[in-house]
Amino acid sequence: MAVFEKQKVSKVTLDDTIPLSCSIDTAQNVKDHIEYAIRVQRGFAPDQSWVLIKRYSDFALLDANLRVSGIELPLPPKKVFGNLDREFVAERKQGLQSYLNAVLANPLLASSVYTKKFLDEKNYVANLQEIALQHVSMFFRSQPQWEVIEPLPDIGWRIRKQHFLVKNKDQPKVKEVLSWCDFGPDKFLPDKDLGAIMKLLPTFQHPNIYPMIFGYSSDSGGLVIRSFVEKGTLRDHICKAKPKGHFLKKYVFPKSLSRLQLNEIKFLGRQILEVLKFLHEKGFPYGHLHAGNVILDGNLCKLLDLENWLLGLPPYYRQYFTQFKKIQSMESIDVYSFGHLLHEMVFGVPMKDATCDEFHPACPAEIRSVLESILTSEACKNGLPTVADLLMHPLFSDVTLPAMDKPQVKIPSKLKEAIRTARDIMEKRLKEEQKMISQIRRRSKAQAYHMSEEEKKKRRRSKKTKSLADVEEDSVGNNRNSIASPTTPTSPTTVNNTVPPVPPPPPPASVPPPPEPVSSPPPSSGGRGALLSSISGFSKGGLKKAETADKSKPVL
Repeated sequence: MAVFEKQKVSKVTLDDTIPLSCSIDTAQNVKDHIEYAIRVQRGFAPDQSWVLIKRYSDFALLDANLRVSGIELPLPPKKVFGNLDREFVAERKQGLQSYLNAVLANPLLASSVYTKKFLDEKNYVANLQEIALQHVSMFFRSQPQWEVIEPLPDIGWRIRKQHFLVKNKDQPKVKEVLSWCDFGPDKFLPDKDLGAIMKLLPTFQHPNIYPMIFGYSSDSGGLVIRSFVEKGTLRDHICKAKPKGHFLKKYVFPKSLSRLQLNEIKFLGRQILEVLKFLHEKGFPYGHLHAGNVILDGNLCKLLDLENWLLGLPPYYRQYFTQFKKIQSMESIDVYSFGHLLHEMVFGVPMKDATCDEFHPACPAEIRSVLESILTSEACKNGLPTVADLLMHPLFSDVTLPAMDKPQVKIPSKLKEAIRTARDIMEKRLKEEQKMISQIRRRSKAQAYHMSEEEKKKRRRSKKTKSLADVEEDSVGNNRNSIASPTTPTSPTTVNNTVPPVPPPPPPASVPPPPEPVSSPPPSSGGRGALLSSISGFSKGGLKKAETADKSKPVL
């Protein structure tokens, strides 16, 4: 019977990083309350859209959940009396649209589970933390030395990644962090190879890679255990936040910021570029560089979450670099992500757009040069520098790193080949998505141009000009017919009450001479042009002088 069973899908095909957009189409009075029809669009694909019905109370619940961020959102106020008036409903509809626009304009608010549930409840209805805890409990059956202390809900932005504070019974005073995550849409490694690589990750030794204590993968997700860092990540350091807090409260509207100094930026940037270069040389993709995946350990910085790519999780900046065809390799993704990280280290806030063409005048010239080579619209369209190019830049080339232990990363050749194949498939999916986005944008741009007011005016002017030309042509044809009609012989004996159709203008022909010829030559053709030529060529001196016989006198 196993032959007829459906194959179990072992990964989540939905990409949570694809942005959602929405517009309120209508507002209807249904049983003494107003229902708003909201059209939601996922990404750029026209077939990924749906309509949902919401009431004002649903908007109020969303706002209550997002209030943890500390940011003021423009939700229209509640009204008890007169809330069904047509003018009030139209005004509230516009206010609710402005509210949704403000929520979706903030990347962290837009990526929160509250916003996802509001706009796409079908795909985010499950209790992900409860499901993750079930997987962790199954894992603990084979690893009884581990014990869960407490869950760490919402400490990170990734919806399907759940964190728990755990301890080893042999070392009860040492706190560790366990992270569970379902397989993502970019998971292309076979389960057997993935399990072998996950077991290898704790053996990786590099001064700029945060060590992993334990790694494990099942048929639906992966689990890793690391030491808990009390100071948190680089983003926690910049936002002066505690690592256990809700990520919306920590990062959306921090009360104060801690910007890094130029020397710190140069030193940390050089270390990050060196470890990226090392991973690329080993054939191990990363792709998940951002301030939340960098740990500060004294003067050293260390990368987190090397397992994310193996588990098929989409990168943090994926919704940005999918817009540019020149960012198609894992190295270019890391370089682009490094530009965003550098911007956050310099200015203390992350970018909210894919590119940045203007930087603050106070930005040092050396840093500005690097940012312009990565983050400007021109750079993203024409191509980014490589990691080796950035290491040769004056901002990082003169940085001297302290002596460190030799890195040790050993990957069997069979697993290297599996990683290379999975990487190629992931890059192919990226290229296909970029091609689709480019085609949709080109089509939308052409449609928008065709429907623009300027283009409509051009078409109206062209139509009017053509109409006037047709009228003028008809008028010229009628004049030609009227001039040619006297020369057309008619039969006096023929009588017909039916008006015949107007014949086409006759070809030019010689006009017969008049009965009394004059000195001036007759016109050579019967057309209007010949008549005008004859009139214009008239000469008074060509007339014959006549003698007058005056017989008016009386006869005597």
